[in-house]
Amino acid sequence: MPGRNLTVPGADLYYEIRGTGPVLLIGSSGDGDANQLDQLVTELVDRFTVVTYDRRGLRRSVLRDTCAPISIAEHADDAYRLLDAVADGPAAMLGCSTGALIGLHLVAPHPDALSVLVAHEPPVPQVLPPDERASARRILDDLHATYRRDGWLTAVRTMGDALGIDPATQELEPGATPAPITPDRAAGFAFLLDREIPAIVRETVDTTALLAAGTRIVPAHGNATPARVFHRRCVEELGALVGAPTVDFPGGHNGGLTHPRAFADRVVTLLAGIRP
Repeated sequence: MPGRNLTVPGADLYYEIRGTGPVLLIGSSGDGDANQLDQLVTELVDRFTVVTYDRRGLRRSVLRDTCAPISIAEHADDAYRLLDAVADGPAAMLGCSTGALIGLHLVAPHPDALSVLVAHEPPVPQVLPPDERASARRILDDLHATYRRDGWLTAVRTMGDALGIDPATQELEPGATPAPITPDRAAGFAFLLDREIPAIVRETVDTTALLAAGTRIVPAHGNATPARVFHRRCVEELGALVGAPTVDFPGGHNGGLTHPRAFADRVVTLLAGIRP
């Protein structure tokens, strides 16, 4: 199905709808656009109406003011407006990394938007104990500084180390083919590192509203993500905050790319029983 566009304040969002069944919004990670997780989506379209999109500022989602500051709350509002346009009621959401953080920011002000949020390794330092919170924010600040000093490629390699991802040794599910670094992906990484990481450090989720929302939140992490990685610790502390057990997913921080079939199977199991 061809892509569509939705006008939102300050931007035009590009999105795609595939499949049939209950609406499942996927919020991608890092440089992720509507097609980052195509292999995963292929495994889900027989059970869900899968909605994917380019975050504002990425690839086909055009900012009207390219110098305007980016906020996670703004990303969450975009997701809310997208769901309002495509869903007749509360939807499910799978958020990966930045996409999971956006999902948390969506639930707090819009408790009726999502019935369930699977939050896979969101970078949400505020839920960590003070010393770990400060360390996580330093890691993010250093990534931004590295990008400004040495460019996106060096910063991405540093980010991979921080996330416990070693492309040379990571396990791949048979048939999985991680996408090559294209000019679009390079631009997406640059946008994340330069414009979005400062917003991740700066903004906080309204945890009181989050807890009052009633949305089922599933804190999830990759079973190959090292315990030292702060994203994994965020999942553990998020689980303690919302009173939900953490769930293992196949692969590491980027398991949706490296293990699309097994990742999809876990999503289907977690979302069993939701209605269109």
